[in-house]
Amino acid sequence: MESLTVSKFKATCLAVVDRVAKSKQRVIITKRGKPIAEVIPYEGETEQAPLKDTVAFVADIISPVAAEDWEVLK
Repeated sequence: MESLTVSKFKATCLAVVDRVAKSKQRVIITKRGKPIAEVIPYEGETEQAPLKDTVAFVADIISPVAAEDWEVLK
């Protein structure tokens, strides 16, 4: 993993961001030898289906649920 000083990053920020985007490699930004930030590539939003496979169809979905309870149907 590449490491840059904060002053070097400031001078070459756009080039560093382009390099991270193309190579998908992380870059650590240091100040006085200690890590202070990390530039990471954007992974993109994945389509999530949190309710996928959580619904089970048990019966007819068109008919009223409690047809015997509806006074108008009697």
